[in-house]
Amino acid sequence: MQKPTGYDETQASGGFTPVNLGGHTAVIKRVQETESKTGRPMIQIALDFDKKDEQAGYFMEMFQGDNREDKKWPFQGTQYILTEDQDGKCSRSFKSFITSVEESNNAECQWGKDFENWFKNKKIGVVFGEVEEEYNDEIKTRRRIRYFCAYDKAATATVPAKKLFKTAQKPILSTDDFMKIPESDEEEIPF
Repeated sequence: MQKPTGYDETQASGGFTPVNLGGHTAVIKRVQETESKTGRPMIQIALDFDKKDEQAGYFMEMFQGDNREDKKWPFQGTQYILTEDQDGKCSRSFKSFITSVEESNNAECQWGKDFENWFKNKKIGVVFGEVEEEYNDEIKTRRRIRYFCAYDKAATATVPAKKLFKTAQKPILSTDDFMKIPESDEEEIPF
C-alpha cells in the first residue's frame, strides 16, 4: 500500500480533549452580520481561547487539524445571537454581548459600516456549560457557550446549571408513528 495523501498531516483519533466547563478568557476572531433562518437579524461570533487561558488556541488547533475542503470554524467556538427581540427592539443577549466586549476592552462599540471589523482581536470572557440537545432522535449532552462576561470576570465565573432539553415541546412518537399519551395526562383524547 502507498502512503495515503495527507497522512502526515492527519490527526489520529482518540486524543480529543473537551472544552473545560466554566469561564475562559478569549479573543474574538470574527463578527459577521447575518440573518436567521426566519429572516431575523443576527450576528455570528467566532472566538478562540487566548494565550492566558488554560486551553489557549483550542479552536484554532481544531480548525487547522480539519483537513476537509469545506472546513469551518468549530461549532463550539461559534455563537449566534439575534440582535432584535420579537418586538423589533434590541435583544438582551445582544446587549449583554456588546456590554461584555466594551467592558473587556475599555472601549465603546463602533456602530455603522465598521461594526464587524471593530470586534477583531477584542478580548472577552466566555462561560461554557452543559446543554442537552436532540441528535438522531436521542438526547445528548454537549458543552456549549452559555453566556459572555467581562474578560477579567471569566476566571471566577461559575459553571452554569445544565440546560435540559424541553421534552414537553414535542410529542413522543412510537415506532408506528402514533402519538403516545402519557398515563399521567388527565386530559381526554380530542378524537
